[in-house]
Amino acid sequence: MADKPHVARRIGSHEIGAELVVSACLIGAVVAWGLVSPGTLAAVFDTALAAITRNFGWFYLWLVLGLVVLSVLLAASPYGNLKLGGEDDEPDFSLGAWFSMLFAAGMGIGLVFWGVAEPISHYGEPPPGIAPQTPEAANAAMRYSFFHWGLHPWAVYSIVALAIAFFQFRRGGPALVSTVVRSLPWAPLRRLGPVADMLAVIATAFGVAASLGMGALQINSGLHRVAGLPVSSASQVGIIVFTTLIFLASAVTGVERGIKWLSTFNLGVAGLLTLAVLLLGPTVVIIDTLTNTLGSYLTELVRMSLRTTPFRDSTWVGGWTVFYWAWWVSWAPFVGLFIARVSRGRTIREFIFGTVAVPALAAFIWFSVFGGTALHFELARGLPIAEAVKGDVSTALFAVFDALPFGAVLSAAATLLVLVFFVTSGDSAVLVLGMMSTRGSEHPSARVKIVWGALIAGIAISLLFAGGLQAVQTATIVFALPFAFVIVLMAAALWRGVKADWAEHELKERALRRRMRALAEAPPGDTRH
Repeated sequence: MADKPHVARRIGSHEIGAELVVSACLIGAVVAWGLVSPGTLAAVFDTALAAITRNFGWFYLWLVLGLVVLSVLLAASPYGNLKLGGEDDEPDFSLGAWFSMLFAAGMGIGLVFWGVAEPISHYGEPPPGIAPQTPEAANAAMRYSFFHWGLHPWAVYSIVALAIAFFQFRRGGPALVSTVVRSLPWAPLRRLGPVADMLAVIATAFGVAASLGMGALQINSGLHRVAGLPVSSASQVGIIVFTTLIFLASAVTGVERGIKWLSTFNLGVAGLLTLAVLLLGPTVVIIDTLTNTLGSYLTELVRMSLRTTPFRDSTWVGGWTVFYWAWWVSWAPFVGLFIARVSRGRTIREFIFGTVAVPALAAFIWFSVFGGTALHFELARGLPIAEAVKGDVSTALFAVFDALPFGAVLSAAATLLVLVFFVTSGDSAVLVLGMMSTRGSEHPSARVKIVWGALIAGIAISLLFAGGLQAVQTATIVFALPFAFVIVLMAAALWRGVKADWAEHELKERALRRRMRALAEAPPGDTRH
């Protein structure tokens, strides 16, 4: 059955779907609600959060573990040889530029924000059954930091991105979530295409706003340390407005220039900062931390993946693991579509290796360097890192720098890093939202990007007014849940599509081999073949 034509209007030369106009209006309404009555918005989100964590935590755990398994199966199977595009298509970007862009878009701000704060937080309040502020708590803190930022989040991104890229580059469809959903053979699900796009837009807007809100908090803390800027809501609003103007300027220049250049620059800064802390900090302890934590992470992977606490009165899993899985789900349409946009010409195996294994390893190194250093300072030197985290999470990284040589230089570099990650996340997000708003156009107009940039900034500001970091986290979980069910459909569509294309590929290969064999066995002068 053919899909019904969508009601649409045009901005410039691009068609805007009515369902996406509706999503933008809903987002604008939430922004206005947060600015006019932040208390009621926070109360509603808190109630929704409690219900989701209580009733759907298990669903998030099974979903994300299933995506990890699916990514391993695709990479290890013969399906991994399929190319995202024609057989002669070459990648549009070098490996270095490709990885820089997907990493900067995927979790740049989050890594800087939580690199010290999460291990120290787990050390003070570890998972149930572990005594706080003990060596066992420190080991568990590192293991769960690896778990929350390792294979699982990148598998979420990878499967969503792979599904979009597969149906765009191999089947010629537009770069939309609905393209994947409509490939399913069941008519009722095909009609959900416009709804899937709406959910993708809403999840993207709130997921990105969550990270931009955290980025503003940390930039404020960094500028307070470096330049004495007051830590206040006014400062954070000013930071959001200023950085929004920067990332809109970057987004308007396009992927090939602004986004690629900034991402490559920031990956270099992140690498230099990591190397500096590795050499200036407790180098041997950091290496031991990486080695020990990697072993325990791999050993405990399945248990952590399915851990709930049905017989304990504990909110730890809901407050950390379920929150993170919801956060990755909310970012999945944005990061997935962006990664798909820059991944033409790569094989499925290369794609999964580059979007799961390599970023996970980078996250392991990051947490070992920054989290391992912080825990060593807390345990061995008695420095009050945990006290700083408890007072203000956004100051955690700078508290570690205060204990290192050249602390002021490191703090300035980290502030610059967060600022540029803010920009790369924002410009990637407005590009993706623009693409979704123009029926998959790879080059949405500047006007469309500006509209989305303003909305994202408005969400971040309204959430900060509604309760700071807690409100940002709560909104992320609430708006991620509906899209989690869309990801299930996307995974099913991807598996069906890959199987069908591989079967067709095998038929062509067998036909070619038969023809070659017939030519080899034909008597001289026989031209029938």
